[in-house]
Amino acid sequence: MNQYPGWKNALIVFFILISSLYALPNIFGSDLAVQVSSAGDNAISQSDLENIEKILDKDSVDYKSASLSNRSILIRFDSNGSQLSGKESLKNDLGRNYVVALNLAPSVPVWLADLGGKAMSLGLDLRGGVHFLLEVDMQSVLYRSIDKYEGELRTLLRADRLYKSIKKDGESIVINFKQSELKEKALKLIKSEVSDLVVVEGIGTDGLSVTLNISNSAQKEVTQGALKQNITTLRNRVNELGVAEPIIQQQGSNRIVVELPGVQDTARAKEILGAVATLEFRLVDEKNDPQTAIQSGKTPLGSKLYYFKDGRPLLLKNRVITTGENITGASSGIDQENNIPMVNITLDSPGGRAMLETTKKYLHHRMAVVFIENKVETVSVDGVKIKKRSTTKDIINAATIQGTFSNRFQITGIDSSREARNLALLLRAGSLSAPIEIIEERTIGPSLGADNIEKGILSVIAGFILVLIFMVVRYRVFGMVANVALTLNLVMIVSVLSIIQATLTLPGIAGIVLTVGMAVDANVLIFERVKEELGLNTNIQKAISAGYDKALLTIADANITTLIASLVLFSFGTGPIKGFAITLSIGIVTSMFTAIVVSRGIINIIYGDRKIKELSI
Repeated sequence: MNQYPGWKNALIVFFILISSLYALPNIFGSDLAVQVSSAGDNAISQSDLENIEKILDKDSVDYKSASLSNRSILIRFDSNGSQLSGKESLKNDLGRNYVVALNLAPSVPVWLADLGGKAMSLGLDLRGGVHFLLEVDMQSVLYRSIDKYEGELRTLLRADRLYKSIKKDGESIVINFKQSELKEKALKLIKSEVSDLVVVEGIGTDGLSVTLNISNSAQKEVTQGALKQNITTLRNRVNELGVAEPIIQQQGSNRIVVELPGVQDTARAKEILGAVATLEFRLVDEKNDPQTAIQSGKTPLGSKLYYFKDGRPLLLKNRVITTGENITGASSGIDQENNIPMVNITLDSPGGRAMLETTKKYLHHRMAVVFIENKVETVSVDGVKIKKRSTTKDIINAATIQGTFSNRFQITGIDSSREARNLALLLRAGSLSAPIEIIEERTIGPSLGADNIEKGILSVIAGFILVLIFMVVRYRVFGMVANVALTLNLVMIVSVLSIIQATLTLPGIAGIVLTVGMAVDANVLIFERVKEELGLNTNIQKAISAGYDKALLTIADANITTLIASLVLFSFGTGPIKGFAITLSIGIVTSMFTAIVVSRGIINIIYGDRKIKELSI
């Protein structure tokens, strides 16, 4: 009695060895590092590694090692100062063809890394960096959709001259008709061709007006699409910033969480993440005078008044040749002839065709580049917080078309090299579908992250030791067995977190500390049941067996209910709550295995199939 078959003991030993192996990488710590990767499609080569070593030696930057792996080069440093110096040197000398990012590199031995051993990923609160919570302005998304549908309706109803007038009214479109027959014909056409619009109400005593709104399903689809597009654009921008292992994820229906490990320049990050910028290319109206339009207050038909950044007015044609949506590539540089900042633009096929047709037809005419930026901010008016939206449209330059070109050209008139770099970055990454506002911002320094790790480890150790002491004092030999199981439970938690590469955060450490206290609950229930059985039964072997068997259902009920609660936290929680739920869920599963299966296996080895007179419990 109380003996496991050989295969079960072998299976337990196998799980313990595997857990120990994959938990092992975490004891080696991490090195401060700089990661260099290619900004384009070119692969990093050995020659790049040699060039990087020469740059660091030239600038007298101390580094531990530099190695080539996974299409990137990792340079390890001994101190934070040398790491930052190395990053600046490499960033200045390598240029824009490379992405240089701060990173933490695990010091895992090669043989262990070859077996797939990886250290746990650390969250922002443990490694330092910047956290942003962004809110997407969904009102702007709906307004833009209304503009689109208004244009579609004009095109659709213009052919048969079905409408008298079409105008926007907030988030609605109002159409006026001359006759009721035309109204009915138009409504049938709208229902078949523009099914996303629904009739809200009739306006006017004559019944010749109709108000259309976007349907709820279409609103949901367009807002979700804008949110996903913004996430994609933000991810592209973060990649351009050169941040290793960023976190960009949706939170709720209109918010995005962005975490940038290792980034301390919050001003630069905010400037790039929040910019909702694009370009428009328009022809200059050379037949009319902008000063006359300003004085009269009337702009010529087919033109619109725009301004340079210094306030100079200029009339531009309403027709847009192409926009930032057609831009597939952009890079900043210096015009060698005039020594001024410039941005090299590459357009897609439709944009290139439109530009070629325009430059052929309007050779020696002027074409302007308009920079458009949308912003949203929360302001307080009479104690009430409201969203304030603003759009700026500035002419960057207006140059004469000297020759025909299509999908490759340059734009100048930019104030500084920094502005040129930012504009090129934004155009490469794409424009946001809707303005975003930073509603929460946190910066965690590297030293604070290291302090959080130290305190987190200390809390786990303190809780662990106190539980060990209690179990030994209360249950003697059985308590020592529970302590072995508890130790293995900790090893298994770390092992699983490392294997699945879950991100460990401070709330995750809290989940581990809680698990340490809860893990021995099962053993306490078993040991108390064994004591009861000893009082009822003089056969010690039967008492041990009954104690484990009868306590099993109670243990399962208690742990399953806690597991359900942790899964709910994971499903509906965000950020820190998810981190807590992950470690708690893993801890519950591993603690059941160690407390029930492993501890009984050890008890079987000590007491199983033997004639004993008393138990040390």
